[in-house]
Amino acid sequence: MKHGSPCSRRRAEQRLPPHSCALFEKGPHGDQIASGLLPDHGGRMATARSPCNPQSTVDLGAQYITRTPHYAKKHQSFYDELLAHGILKPLTSPIEGMVMKEGDCNFVAPQGLSSIVKHYLEESGAEVSFRHRVTQINLRNGKWEVSKETGSPERFDIVVLTMPVPQILQLRGDIANLISECQRQQLESVRYSSRYALGLFYEAGTKIDVPWAGQYITSNPCTRFISIDNKKRNIESSEVGPSLVVHTTVPFAVSYLEHSTEDVRELIYQQLESVLPGLPQPVVTKCQKWRYSQVISAPANSHGQLTLHREPFLVCGGDGFTQSNFDGCVSSALCVLEALKNQI
Repeated sequence: MKHGSPCSRRRAEQRLPPHSCALFEKGPHGDQIASGLLPDHGGRMATARSPCNPQSTVDLGAQYITRTPHYAKKHQSFYDELLAHGILKPLTSPIEGMVMKEGDCNFVAPQGLSSIVKHYLEESGAEVSFRHRVTQINLRNGKWEVSKETGSPERFDIVVLTMPVPQILQLRGDIANLISECQRQQLESVRYSSRYALGLFYEAGTKIDVPWAGQYITSNPCTRFISIDNKKRNIESSEVGPSLVVHTTVPFAVSYLEHSTEDVRELIYQQLESVLPGLPQPVVTKCQKWRYSQVISAPANSHGQLTLHREPFLVCGGDGFTQSNFDGCVSSALCVLEALKNQI
């Protein structure tokens, strides 16, 4: 079970009935633990930390936030708050191959994009539990009983699901029978792209001599985007080594989606060396599979959320019902909030 954190904060601001909020995060994944990489909040806004120096970080999912003129007005309060707290800052480093539209403004998170998620969770007061993968949701005496891979089931008055839509359809228990045929068709219509990301951490003092902080690649079957992450976020330091992230093309990820992470890591690194010959040897790497990377198509007429059950209340939200960016997440959170307000 997972509450959208902007939604939780807005509930408090609008003086809805007192509530407690629990958030179950599936991560960190097993390979994060095995590799020694430190876990973090964020989902696809994940920021990995080097086990050699926790100050060395790399954004493995979303790289920057683009604010359009439309959302500059519609979500002004969200942007103003994040900028006022220093969580977001304008992107000033050069990104080669970036396509800019008139009026757009790009932002980075100096402490990693997961700092946005952390901020909202702290504001919400939610109790966050890592490594809690929800497996079943059942109706028990007018409440939802949520079962996880480990630990005892817990009961809730309201459940908000924000995991990738295909994972909602994989849940067992009463929820599988409560989803109507129309709702199921809506959920099954959601399509995602897939990608791999490879993060590389280097020793302090290592130089990566390129004139850009990020570059879109169009001539390689594997490599789509490269970022010198600390340079992109304008946090270069002589005491902390640089970090680099490479995102693969979608066709490459689809071709190797079921291969071992270790094999894919080697393939991505080989292609990276062909794009950036002479790249220094990293001290540690992290390969991340994004099976559900970005939403290609959201359900028609979902209005940012899909209410599956009213008594007790169960609603689905997240970028799977809007679009895969910051504003899509905020839009869905506000839609979920409206649905909650109408129910309570």
